[in-house]
Amino acid sequence: MFFEGLADAAQSAYRIALPMTNFEPAPSSENTPDLSRERLPRAFDLGQMVATPGALDALEKASVEPLSLLLRHQSCDWGDLGAEDKRANDNALKFGGRIFSAYTLPTNERVWIITESDHSVTTILLPSEY
Repeated sequence: MFFEGLADAAQSAYRIALPMTNFEPAPSSENTPDLSRERLPRAFDLGQMVATPGALDALEKASVEPLSLLLRHQSCDWGDLGAEDKRANDNALKFGGRIFSAYTLPTNERVWIITESDHSVTTILLPSEY
């Protein structure tokens, strides 16, 4: 199973802190749906939210706000994962463990979001940066 094979991305990827305290959801558009905090339930804490330079570049090129994907991740929308990996995430919520999501951007580039099992950090990264 792919999920169980992930190493500690928070340690293997270069991280840049996202200034999340000042982020507001972007106005709704084709590439950035309205994902306000009031509309989506938050199932778990994200901890410190960080991203690799490559992920930030890919998100910018795709005109996708990092917050929109973080809110999807936090509301248990695991993106482009298979059933087995989605079940692993659901089990991680119940019993503890790392939480993993994968999203395909409008540019067809994929980004991963990983929340560590202790919920101290959530990292947005490209698969190639892992």
